[in-house]
Amino acid sequence: MGRMAATEPRGYTATKDQLQKRLRRIEGQVRGIQGMVEDDRYCIDVITQIGAVQAALDKVALGLLDEHARHCVIGGPEDKQVDRTDELMGAVARLMRRG
Repeated sequence: MGRMAATEPRGYTATKDQLQKRLRRIEGQVRGIQGMVEDDRYCIDVITQIGAVQAALDKVALGLLDEHARHCVIGGPEDKQVDRTDELMGAVARLMRRG
């Protein structure tokens, strides 16, 4: 499946600052988990924090999928909509296979 050229705006361009802020927060959560392991924290507490990071990443992924569907598929060139829909569904399938 073809990717959009680097010069084309992305579906998330309008919310890029918010997306980066959320990803930095997730990065901090991951560092916190690393610190918990370093400090020999209780296993269930570590697992709980891992679940929180996974949920936060899922929320980011769903937002990106939504923006991709709206901007790149529906708002994209008509001749690329089928390929981009297939690409989108492949990404959804990969996300759902996790675990």
